[in-house]
Amino acid sequence: MSDTSVTPSPAGGASPSAGARPAPAPRRSRSTRPGAGGPGPRARAWASRAPLLPALVFMIVVTQLPFLGTLVISFFSWNSLNPEARAFNGFGNYGTVLSDSALRSSVITTVVLTTTVVLVSLVLGLLLALLLDRRFPGRGAVRTMLITPFLLVPVAAALLWKHVLFNPEYGLFNGLLNTVGGFLGFEDPIQPDWISDMPLFAIEAALIWQWTPFMMLILLAGLQSRPLDAIEAARIDGAGDWQIFRYITLPHLRRYLELGALLGSIYIVQHFDAVFTITGGALGTANLPFTIYQTFYRAHEYGLASAAGVLVVIGTIILATFALRVVSSLFSEEGGHS
Repeated sequence: MSDTSVTPSPAGGASPSAGARPAPAPRRSRSTRPGAGGPGPRARAWASRAPLLPALVFMIVVTQLPFLGTLVISFFSWNSLNPEARAFNGFGNYGTVLSDSALRSSVITTVVLTTTVVLVSLVLGLLLALLLDRRFPGRGAVRTMLITPFLLVPVAAALLWKHVLFNPEYGLFNGLLNTVGGFLGFEDPIQPDWISDMPLFAIEAALIWQWTPFMMLILLAGLQSRPLDAIEAARIDGAGDWQIFRYITLPHLRRYLELGALLGSIYIVQHFDAVFTITGGALGTANLPFTIYQTFYRAHEYGLASAAGVLVVIGTIILATFALRVVSSLFSEEGGHS
């Protein structure tokens, strides 16, 4: 028999005698040792952000430093033709900009242009999105052709409308009018000068043509995320297509409509290419960016142009803030539905 015996411990439990070898203590794993669990949460956060630092530095250098320079110049009375007369002007440039009649006119033009382009693009984009939401032969090819205008360079699109469509002598619009007039028995040629007679409409038409595909893509994404079970339940209850659109589809698209309107407004407020290319800012079509261009490059008033640019940036930031709120609320709603 073994000579190991068990003696009672003072607490009443059993303990091995002196001749028994005690059991080894459990080893603490390396991951549970304090200070030995690898990098902390702060180090892991910096490690995950490190790949983004070059892009952040590039964005600061390209966008923020020029804006700071523009902000500094906006406080000076500075005409490049007379650089010796440069002097600190405080907020005087901002007062001049806000009281300038040409700037007020350009503000009104910008508001009218932005409102018209955004609203018409939203309506046309919604109609095209409803069309593409249905299945029909060649839907992929139609979708590709409808997206194409948005992929064109803005200057190229403006030149296309100015010379190919609006030209009074060889433009496509006047060619179609003369063809229709010939069938109807008109002997005199029909040659309206679209840009001279309707200058703001010419710019709006070019921008609507280019921005309708963008609105269509946003609204098509909203249509494809509709709750299909609610639509099926409505059809079982006897609801028609118009009732489903009015009470289910349209409320669901509200956030997408707001997002398209805000993003379109941010771009159209800053749009310069079509105004410069089609009308050259003449005939009452000068918007804020074109007025800043005239002030900076033609009048050589660096301080006034910088002050106007800062005001435009502030207005754009306000619109962008609303757009980001709409996007965040849209994402939170989609996450709640999933």
